[in-house]
Amino acid sequence: MTEPDVYQMNGYKNRQDYLNSLADEHALPEKVVELMANMLGPEEDFDGLVALVEDASASGEFDY
Repeated sequence: MTEPDVYQMNGYKNRQDYLNSLADEHALPEKVVELMANMLGPEEDFDGLVALVEDASASGEFDY
């Protein structure tokens, strides 16, 4: 039996589900969050990515 991955342990189906949720939570386009995540890599998904997404959301630059 395989153990759940970090995304499943945090209540998400997979990384894509997590990224989509992060985008929705911060009112950012999913593609923007995906680009940020790809730049930083999965090791930053629950740390650096969250900070970057919060900053982008607060900037208002991506309001739509």
